[in-house]
Amino acid sequence: MKFVDEVSIRVKAGDGGNGCMSFRREKFIENGGPNGGDGGDGGSIYMMADENLNTLVDYRYTRHFDAERGSNGGSTDCTGKKGEDLVLRVPVGTTIIDSATQEVIGDLTKAGQKLMVVQGGWHGLGNTRFKSSTNRAPRQTTPGKPGEQRDLKLEMKVLADVGLLGLPNAGKSTFIRSVSAAKPKVADYPFTTLVPNLGVVSVDRWKSFVIADIPGLIEGASDGAGLGIRFLKHLSRTRLLLHLVDMAPLDDTSAPDAAEVIVSELTKFSPSLAERDRWLVLNKCDQILEEEHEERVKEIVERLEWEGPVYVISAIAKEGTERLTRDIMRYLEDRADRLAADPVFKAELAELDQRIEDEARAQLQALDDQRALRRSGVKSVHDIGDDDWDEEDVDDEDGPEIIYVRD
Repeated sequence: MKFVDEVSIRVKAGDGGNGCMSFRREKFIENGGPNGGDGGDGGSIYMMADENLNTLVDYRYTRHFDAERGSNGGSTDCTGKKGEDLVLRVPVGTTIIDSATQEVIGDLTKAGQKLMVVQGGWHGLGNTRFKSSTNRAPRQTTPGKPGEQRDLKLEMKVLADVGLLGLPNAGKSTFIRSVSAAKPKVADYPFTTLVPNLGVVSVDRWKSFVIADIPGLIEGASDGAGLGIRFLKHLSRTRLLLHLVDMAPLDDTSAPDAAEVIVSELTKFSPSLAERDRWLVLNKCDQILEEEHEERVKEIVERLEWEGPVYVISAIAKEGTERLTRDIMRYLEDRADRLAADPVFKAELAELDQRIEDEARAQLQALDDQRALRRSGVKSVHDIGDDDWDEEDVDDEDGPEIIYVRD
């Protein structure tokens, strides 16, 4: 199944049914009077979070969704049938945004959560509604109101407790295979994961947490190099970040340089996300001599000026992974206890989460704007170089301004 985490769709609620103009006409009954019924309300459109979905691929090629229109009213005071509501199912963790105003309509973070995105039109009134003592035979009716219409942008962010950060081939997929039942592709040649992977890590019989592996970043990802930084949005809802560093890289890059690249790209994407609790995990310790471990760790820590927790592991040999997962479980439990007991800490985390959401959305919108400009063949101001300026135009800067007017 193809992984799709962003789509744009158009939704149109059903129009309300028109009111009916009718008069009672029965044999042997005189002076029947009006009996036109009201129309039915148009159907509304709802979004519902479904835990069985993990991608927005269903909305990749079908982009327009219309709810059913309300039926018109009938004679003998018959009310028209209400239009059926339309329920669109999306993965848990989907954010619904109005494309025109960039307003966040809602965030579906719990299975079964339901949100109305457009409301159906109101029904029209039949002529019975206008009957009065002075107007015995009204011929007025009202049409049904049109249903709402919106262009929506759906953004899916995976829901995980722990997120993995690192360059390609840092061992993120191997790590998630080692500690969970997830089976992302791994091999003995360099390549990068193309889509996020989720794994459930069971620490004890009744204790577990969810870990997310996203495609690796490379230097210049914030400028669009490689897969870019678009997948970093999936880390915005995590509680803890694990920064995986290859202690024995295959190429000429050093481990401290690789660690600095990730910190730089993370900060460019969202300075607030860089404030999230982060642990340094040095992987592939089995690839270097044991007596070199301490020197390599010291080199990386000093380069990053790191003051947080540091773990040395070998994901493929499962060396140090059990201790790491137990410490993560303990951290998550302590964090949950503190959230329940400390309102100030809870408010600070909520404020940080909101800043991360805002910064991530601003970055993604900027990327979408740049992509739209490239498709239209227009260069943004930041993409214009010295070669794009016409020397003749520059020379004429001090000349008279010429305005052409069409008669």
